[in-house]
Amino acid sequence: MTNPTETTHFGERTVPLTEKQGLVNDVFHRVADRYDLMNDLMSGGVHRLWKDALVARLAPPKGGAAYRVLDMAGGTGDIAERIINASVGHAEVTVSDINTDMLRVGAERALGSRFPDRVSFVEANAEELPFPDNHFDAYTIAFGIRNVPRIDRALSEAHRVLKRGGRFLCLEFSQVDVPMLDQAYRLFSDRVIPPVGGLVAGDAQPYQYLVESIRKFPTAEHFSQMIADAGFRRVTHTAYSGNIAALHGAWKL
Repeated sequence: MTNPTETTHFGERTVPLTEKQGLVNDVFHRVADRYDLMNDLMSGGVHRLWKDALVARLAPPKGGAAYRVLDMAGGTGDIAERIINASVGHAEVTVSDINTDMLRVGAERALGSRFPDRVSFVEANAEELPFPDNHFDAYTIAFGIRNVPRIDRALSEAHRVLKRGGRFLCLEFSQVDVPMLDQAYRLFSDRVIPPVGGLVAGDAQPYQYLVESIRKFPTAEHFSQMIADAGFRRVTHTAYSGNIAALHGAWKL
């Protein structure tokens, strides 16, 4: 049961824990139709290479037994499309997101994909998934875990729905640790992303929140420990682009 006095962060603001999900939902309702563009703005387009690296690490099989993937917070379906294409249509991907507008964008995108019948869309909260235990072969989440109010619960749910031997992969922005690059990236985040987001999408506030949410997210080392605490084993993380982003991997053993 949630403590009604418990607080958390929403960007740089401190808010009641019970209110964060609604605030996050509002952000993504506002940016859903330009979400991929938003990621281009926040990463200089490099997020596409990072996502390709996630799928390469997953290496979905091209045949054999059914291979089920849960792509959490995967609204627009770009990770799902990459996974299905990499498996040449063998993988079955369930895209799950708490935001209906993000799912709408993903479902529309899937209609024009190579294998539209290999992806399904389910509205769900990462903290309380409507899937059975030991169901999926892999769980992926890209740039979504930092928006979950109770990250520990989401990690526990990821562990629950994975089969023994299942793979967990999480791509997330991290804390830049290269001298000079850290200052340049902070300046870019503060001075460029929100104004350009306002110009392109007509609303700077969601971009301001997303910049702030990156800074509030745990370090790669701390997040790796959270993954281990959820029961995962062989936890690793790989830094990309001066640690602007990190790919976290683990197994349910």
